[in-house]
Amino acid sequence: LVMVYMMRTVGPMFQKVFRRYDELNESVQENVSAIRVVKAYVREDHEISRFEKAVAGIYQMFVQTEGKMVTIFPLMQGTVYVCILLISYFGAKMVVGGQAASSFGQVLTTGDLMSLLAYCMNILMNLMMLSMVFVMITMSAASARRIAEVIEEQSTMQNPENPLFVVADGSVTFDRVCFSYNKEAEEPVLQDISFHVNAGEMIGIIGGTGSSKSTLVSLISRLYDTDSGSVQVGGRDVREYDLEALRNQVSVVLQKNVLFSGTILENLRWGNKDAGEEECKRAARLACADEFIERMPEGYHTYIEQGGSNVSGGQRQRLCIARALLKKPKILILDDSTSAVDTATDARIRAALREETADTTKFIIAQRISSVKDCDKIIVMDQGRIDGFDTHEN
Repeated sequence: LVMVYMMRTVGPMFQKVFRRYDELNESVQENVSAIRVVKAYVREDHEISRFEKAVAGIYQMFVQTEGKMVTIFPLMQGTVYVCILLISYFGAKMVVGGQAASSFGQVLTTGDLMSLLAYCMNILMNLMMLSMVFVMITMSAASARRIAEVIEEQSTMQNPENPLFVVADGSVTFDRVCFSYNKEAEEPVLQDISFHVNAGEMIGIIGGTGSSKSTLVSLISRLYDTDSGSVQVGGRDVREYDLEALRNQVSVVLQKNVLFSGTILENLRWGNKDAGEEECKRAARLACADEFIERMPEGYHTYIEQGGSNVSGGQRQRLCIARALLKKPKILILDDSTSAVDTATDARIRAALREETADTTKFIIAQRISSVKDCDKIIVMDQGRIDGFDTHEN
């Protein structure tokens, strides 16, 4: 009965507590990662107050849950002692009265009673230990269910039964593509997108904020599947490729540049773990990152702090571009990844890309017209549609 009670009441309460712990950890992580924003807007007191309220809520829930568990142990001990008292009382009466302890007519002796008490004590104490283990299992089960939710989460992206492992070239075709993040949305994010890009071309993509430029290029590496229409790479639908094989041929430099704790060389080798130091230096030269790397005391062996906090925004962008180039992809996507560099450096990076990566198809998303005017063609996005697709002159 005690175990059933714990399963029905204490177990769900622990699940709620751990869910609140998740929310608290998420809040702390946000505050730590965005500490500069918190300080810039003088929100320290507000965030501290919010944290204290969350902790107080968890404290109350935990006290309530533990309060229910605390009653279990006295209840189990009371049950053991009542059993011992009953056995002692009725056993003593049988010993004194000389009554038979069984249908065989054997009289219960004092020695028999003591043996019976010892056996019962042994059994009851083991049951108590078992119930304590069950308490720990109840607590662990709540955590295990939370972990299982993550482990059992199924990816919406699945490989086909007989996938292709070789991408022929970097040509890209969008054929009447429509896409929406929410399938129940009234209007799709991308509507009737159609264009063709030859391998090796440099394509600029511009448009207002929220015009779905980043969403457009995300479909190339199949981060999402289209609602209708098809996206083709190398003449084949992206859904026909093995996901790993496709993404190995598409290199993306995101808007939010991410660097990892480690040396500059270790960060660059995320693009190609087998790359030699000379290959890394060449990629850095193409991204115009060599000029500031060589000024550092330890050069390419300089340690990068978590998140790249010891380098500037423009330096992070150039390191990320170098990392992407080291991958030697068939398709390179720069998602507004030169916004923090000056115009002259931006032009040098684009010139180096054109000269040194002639066989790589390049998509450059930018806000500045100067960043895309030298591209072979420019896609102008407006409200999820292509408003124009031609050269800068046209």
